[in-house]
Amino acid sequence: MSRMRIILGVSGASGAAIPLRILERLQEIEGAETHLVVSDAARRTLSHECGPDALGRLLAMATENHPIRDVGATIASGSFRTAGMIVAPCSMRTLAAIATGIADNLLVRAADVHLKERRRLILLARETPLHLGHLRNMCSVAEMGAIVMPPVPAFYHRPESVEAIVDHIAARAIDLLGLPIPPLAREWEG
Repeated sequence: MSRMRIILGVSGASGAAIPLRILERLQEIEGAETHLVVSDAARRTLSHECGPDALGRLLAMATENHPIRDVGATIASGSFRTAGMIVAPCSMRTLAAIATGIADNLLVRAADVHLKERRRLILLARETPLHLGHLRNMCSVAEMGAIVMPPVPAFYHRPESVEAIVDHIAARAIDLLGLPIPPLAREWEG
């Protein structure tokens, strides 16, 4: 593989600024090829949280866009090699579908492929507070090999804006893919 293929799945949970920033950061990485799949609920959340042009901006940044119902897309197959997948934000519905293997749309199918192929799958699980079912689903996907990364802000860097918080979360998610690049998130210096 000459390029680093990264799949970004966007579900309908709150936090729509995060996938926008992830794609912006991935565009800065030489050799990154991004494949985007956006749920129907995410389209609504993007518009509500980031404005009516947010979906268009997101789609324009991706190397390739895949319709949510196209379960026959390239990213639905284990033979389509990737460097990993990020689901940001990851709704509790999407988390539950991944945890139980109910691959009824392309986002969940691509995540399922990453689990079965033992590839990096980063889930920015977004909900609060959490009930026992949410926690059990997080435990289940972690046992299968996914990395559960709730988009909780880090305040030790003293962010001065919401944008700084979003940037740090996006950088940490990309860093968790283990790409052959220097870390994007500023490291703790003690």
